[in-house]
Amino acid sequence: MKRAVSLSLGYKLARKIINLFIRLTTRIEVHGLEYLPETGGYVIASNHLGRLDAILTYYFVDRDDIIMLAAEKYKEIAVARWFAKQLNAIWVDRFNADLTATREALKRLKTGGVLVLAPEGTRSQSEALSKAWPGASYLAAKAEAPIVPAALMGTEDSKVFPRWKRLRRAKVLIRAGKPFYLSPLPRQGREQALQDYTDEIMCHIAAQLEPQYRGIYADHPRLKQLLEAK
Repeated sequence: MKRAVSLSLGYKLARKIINLFIRLTTRIEVHGLEYLPETGGYVIASNHLGRLDAILTYYFVDRDDIIMLAAEKYKEIAVARWFAKQLNAIWVDRFNADLTATREALKRLKTGGVLVLAPEGTRSQSEALSKAWPGASYLAAKAEAPIVPAALMGTEDSKVFPRWKRLRRAKVLIRAGKPFYLSPLPRQGREQALQDYTDEIMCHIAAQLEPQYRGIYADHPRLKQLLEAK
């Protein structure tokens, strides 16, 4: 019982620290909060521009069952280790097939958690959308969970850190789009289906982004369809 209470207090403390930090260091404009389900499991799929991205979810998503994946390299940093523990994050090996992390994320998602993923896997070097990997589409399709595309703008390290050095708050824009579903994975042609699903997710994200952030998906036919439907 003491352990459960301790974890609960640690979680609340971690979120309060994150929210205070964001309020003090950023000026955030958020659109589309009405698209976030209040209950039930779903996936938030976003682009990945900078180090600030990961904690932003705890600012604009009012849920206590957020499922965050943390890169194992941050285990070497004491502060990151503490936050990961309090927030019940899942450590993941980004460079190998991490079945343990995948199973745990899928289990929590199926039981009603909010899984936060950046399909690109790492920060974009071009500061625009780069090649995405199929992990997000696999988990969403297996769980039959809705996907909420989220576009982050202004979180690039090249913009955030210089403003902080001048004691100025970073300007961040977040746009969430309407939830959508992926069809169950077929028994045959699964690899191609995952690629198609991944492109679908990235095009939904791109549709929420300003043109300069759309990167390699800027000319994708599916993106053009989504933009025309807006």
